Amino acid sequence: MSRQAQPATDETEDFDGQYGEENAPGIEKARPIPRISIQAFCDDNHTAEILQYAAEDRRLSKAHVSVHMGGIAAAVAHYVDSPTPNLIIVDSSLRGSQLLAELDNLAESCDPGTRVVVIGRHNDVLLYRELLKRGVSEYLVTPIEPLQLMESISNLYNNPDTDPVGHVFAFIGAKGGVGSSTICHNVAWTLSEVLKSNVTIADLDLAFGTTGLDFNQDPVQGIAEALAAPERLDDQLLDRLLTKCSEHLSIFAAPVVLDRDYDISADSCDMVIDVVRQNVPYVAVDLPHSWSPWTKRVLLQADEVIITAAPDLANLRNAKNVVDLLKTARKNDRKPHLVLNMVGVPKRQEITLKEFEQALDLKAISVIDYDSESFSQAANNGQMIEEMNSKAKATEKFREIAMAMTHRRDTKTEKKQAQSALSPLAPLLEKLKFKR
Repeated sequence: MSRQAQPATDETEDFDGQYGEENAPGIEKARPIPRISIQAFCDDNHTAEILQYAAEDRRLSKAHVSVHMGGIAAAVAHYVDSPTPNLIIVDSSLRGSQLLAELDNLAESCDPGTRVVVIGRHNDVLLYRELLKRGVSEYLVTPIEPLQLMESISNLYNNPDTDPVGHVFAFIGAKGGVGSSTICHNVAWTLSEVLKSNVTIADLDLAFGTTGLDFNQDPVQGIAEALAAPERLDDQLLDRLLTKCSEHLSIFAAPVVLDRDYDISADSCDMVIDVVRQNVPYVAVDLPHSWSPWTKRVLLQADEVIITAAPDLANLRNAKNVVDLLKTARKNDRKPHLVLNMVGVPKRQEITLKEFEQALDLKAISVIDYDSESFSQAANNGQMIEEMNSKAKATEKFREIAMAMTHRRDTKTEKKQAQSALSPLAPLLEKLKFKR
């Protein structure tokens, strides 16, 4: 099983910020921090506020962070009789030799394995080199931003060459029956085919999940076994529990039986998803339309959230509640992605796309028209839409969603659209050019 995301194929390229403010710099580099202890000692109140703000972010949710005032002197006094944590962050306004002298005093109390990050006021290359010689892990110059700080800590504990952390995409429906699972499965399959990177679908609808049906699989074991004993899950057990559907796509299927109770804890979900994301570049989590502590935890901890909604009032209300929660709890993350599905059902009164977007203050990344024939046939065949009919309208929509989630551009589709816009004869002329 591949442990690294592979480069984009010639059909895609890095996404360059089409979605404006949502493509905040550094947001992809600040990866989740493991369960470590972090203690900070600040000279400046504003820096202390930045540290406290960062401590409340989802990426540091597993770390134990405490922020104190007093700078390096307070840290030296504190560690005379106390063991040092995994990471010490010191904020100081001292210059050159004074700063180095204080850090030397701190070093005398540091236990082996403790790392130190210094936040200073002076952009001095010589000082930076002296700090590195003394074993300081990082030197940041104020003013700093929360994401910059989180990225620096992430770089200390997440080595992209040896310990990759995959991206988690959480799919949830604004209402039951709006097609969130279908969107999740088709987008995950498209992602695996277009990027040629390994993708795992985790079906957390344990009683009624459709991942096995949609991929024409009937696994004996799956995600329920992992959730029952998450502490036992490792790379070897994960390989046994996953069901491989194609070269790059595997599913963590739900058991879909009703003769057992499913008592899922938020911590169990965290542990299982953590193991999966350590093994593949992309994890698509298919969430049921139910609200529980673990559902909320998965949504808040995911790298990207995709909300599928149908254009009616109940969907609008529910989608707005989810969007408002995510905006409040995930201040350092991009906005969730909105997919409007089953648009244009005959004789149904619908809320327009413009009204839906205005109410949510969110642009839809894709609008999928109602197409009962294609979707029902694909479901009955145990196929994805593009497998069954590559020319179906929804095929292009799933590519749109996959590229928007991963912040890449589908250059192959863009070329086709550009050719069509130039002339209706462009596709024919392109074929003639290749024949020469």
